[in-house]
Amino acid sequence: MKKWFIAFSLVLLAGILAACGGSDTSGEKVDETKELKIGATAGPYSDMLKKAIIPGLEEKGYKVKIVEFSDYIQPNKALDEDDIQANLFQHTIYLENFEKENNMDLTPLIIVPTAPMGVYSEVYQSLEEVKDGATVAVPNDPTNVARAFNTLEDEGLIKIDPNADPLTVSEKDIVENEKNLVFQPIEAGQLPRSVESADLAAVPGNFALAAKMDLLSALALENMLDNYRNVVAVKADYEDTQYAKDIKEIVESEQFEKVIDEEFQGFGKPEWMQ
Repeated sequence: MKKWFIAFSLVLLAGILAACGGSDTSGEKVDETKELKIGATAGPYSDMLKKAIIPGLEEKGYKVKIVEFSDYIQPNKALDEDDIQANLFQHTIYLENFEKENNMDLTPLIIVPTAPMGVYSEVYQSLEEVKDGATVAVPNDPTNVARAFNTLEDEGLIKIDPNADPLTVSEKDIVENEKNLVFQPIEAGQLPRSVESADLAAVPGNFALAAKMDLLSALALENMLDNYRNVVAVKADYEDTQYAKDIKEIVESEQFEKVIDEEFQGFGKPEWMQ
């Protein structure tokens, strides 16, 4: 009976140790994985992965696959479900709102250069030519219209209440509009077309690029707040993994900035790169 009890105890102890060891091994596998899937929406940020980030990861021995998405919902769901290990397509404000609304724990790893909003026109050659009563097409969603009004203020076309939150500025916060500009709210994806009908159009950079517009042809480019710049995001549990550290190191490298300067002209750089 005594021998049976000792044998049973040893088996039980071995099981406990195996369970603990299995947990640690699982953690090591996540931390040491050399096969990565990174999500992005098709377009400039998928290109940024291909040209500026993945080459550096491959040099470090990673095998990387880009997973392209056609909407702004699935990339975060895939990240939360561990179908991908990182994604690049969204700014911090969108990420924070999305994870709150969907009960996820995601985190921005590092801010990357981002295509800014531009003020475009087929009527004027410069903003100094803008006439009284000119029409201005602006985004109809709160986040992007705030960016539009901040840009117009930076260019001296309007003045905004200094007490207004820059992230939530709306038309009601405009305290001075000397040229009596007429604002026309339009769905952001339609703004590139509005350049043909409005005197001015404030077009977010991602939609401008999708419409084959040249960022540098804008009469003015947004002085973007970092909250609006895109980020590489990871699941919060994996923020301290080796692959997350390696992605951050690559984005902070001189080679990354060189590719941005050569291949992504007009993209605004985050404060940490200044």
